[in-house]
Amino acid sequence: MAARLVISALLLWVLVTKIGTNWSETIPDATGHTLAWLAGALVLTFLGVVLSAVRWSAVLAALGQHPPFGRLLSLYFAGQFVGNVLPSTIGGDALRVSRLAKDNGEGPTTFASVVLERLTGWLVLPVITLFGLAVNPGLRELGRASAIAFAVAAGTLTLLVVVLFLTARPGQGLEGRLEHNEGWRRFTSAVRFGIHRLVHEPAATARILATGFAYQLILIGSALMAARALGLPSGAGPTALLAFLPAVLIAQVLPISISGLGVRELLFVLFLHPLGVPRSQAIALGLLLYLLNLVVSLLGAPAFAVGHSKAAAT
Repeated sequence: MAARLVISALLLWVLVTKIGTNWSETIPDATGHTLAWLAGALVLTFLGVVLSAVRWSAVLAALGQHPPFGRLLSLYFAGQFVGNVLPSTIGGDALRVSRLAKDNGEGPTTFASVVLERLTGWLVLPVITLFGLAVNPGLRELGRASAIAFAVAAGTLTLLVVVLFLTARPGQGLEGRLEHNEGWRRFTSAVRFGIHRLVHEPAATARILATGFAYQLILIGSALMAARALGLPSGAGPTALLAFLPAVLIAQVLPISISGLGVRELLFVLFLHPLGVPRSQAIALGLLLYLLNLVVSLLGAPAFAVGHSKAAAT
């Protein structure tokens, strides 16, 4: 945690003091137009969390679990609060697993549902990036920005294939050498269990993937509204965000900073500056998306507090 705090602080210091310029022109006037775009971005960020809970519900249903959606939504908001607001090393996913497992007594299945839910992002995000690069040929001619976006997408898909290959062959290769690792065994068992169920439930798999695509498109819509609120040039349009935002979302979950601070802003500079977006505005977009997520995550404080109080009482 200390190392992640230091890395985030250093990255932000470099971005703000050494890279960002014209900060006086970055903050837009508080006009009705600007506030409307901000409100829209905030609403879509909130809907994104709701749709995440819908995706989790679809995964659980495919695994034979049908908890009330209200409970799942409450747990998801509590997880958002832990992951984005509290300086915790537990993480929102661990909180969701532990609390729902207490409800249903199905720890392995609950763990598998969260693992599979996250793995869907390893497929959905790269596909969106590749689609964005395909529909806008100009985005493929931005040098380093185009190469990094493609490399992140291709690397993520490759990693997904490797994980599925390893977990499909228990006791062999790398899987065999990691047999002694309890965390690895738990992860691979969850993936095998989930994949086995999803293979026999094609309709459920289609619903999960459709919800995953809808969720990511809502996040892209929120980012587009945030860009409009900041007055970013037209280069940061829908196809640019389709191509580059998924790469940012993939990279910001790496455990090297706090909530992606610094990493997200650096990548926005890398991807958007070749499109005519000033560096300071690219940094501001990353910080604004973080603040929007933080505001929505605060809504999970009551759900976290209530659940924490119940756990303490027992």
